[in-house]
Amino acid sequence: MSKAPVFIIDDDAVVRDSLRALIESAGFQVIDYESAASFLAEVSQVTLGCLITDIRMPGMDGLALQQELIKRKFQMPVIVITGHGDVPLAVRAMKAGALDFIEKPFDDEVLLSSVRRGIEREQKTQEQASLAGVATENLGALTARERQVLDLLIVGHANKVIAHELDISPRTVEVHRGRVMEKMGARNLSDLVRSALAAGIDIGI
Repeated sequence: MSKAPVFIIDDDAVVRDSLRALIESAGFQVIDYESAASFLAEVSQVTLGCLITDIRMPGMDGLALQQELIKRKFQMPVIVITGHGDVPLAVRAMKAGALDFIEKPFDDEVLLSSVRRGIEREQKTQEQASLAGVATENLGALTARERQVLDLLIVGHANKVIAHELDISPRTVEVHRGRVMEKMGARNLSDLVRSALAAGIDIGI
């Protein structure tokens, strides 16, 4: 069963039960809510998961909920369920960042396929965030000189060029380079560039 849950928000209990049964049958954990307000009251912005919401609901509708999620910097993928004639609203939701919209009556496999894409995207986002956190922490462990060597390495300068740029010996560059690789957890230059990008370094090439 996926660790990241699927959140369902729909004011229609029959629809919620139907969606829950379908999505749980595919091996996902499901948490459902009858309103956007009840969802927002319980879920924090760091929660992992995929959200399915009806676009038309009393109180806060799906579009208003999406705007609130953006305001609160929620990152989870949103799938919007629409009824007949709601396509213009669904297009607005997509423009605002929704992953997908599904028209009622929806095809089970189409919905599940969308949920799987949402969960996969969420997991990739979390992996990238984790990599960024580690890379930033590693970057902070570098000395000022090691950071200079890193900056020159990731734009493709050879040891001799770095030695000339920093007015140090090639042997000293080799020592610094080894420490940079070790501290950044990089096995090769490709790893080092990947970590630098993850840490937010602007590589000016």
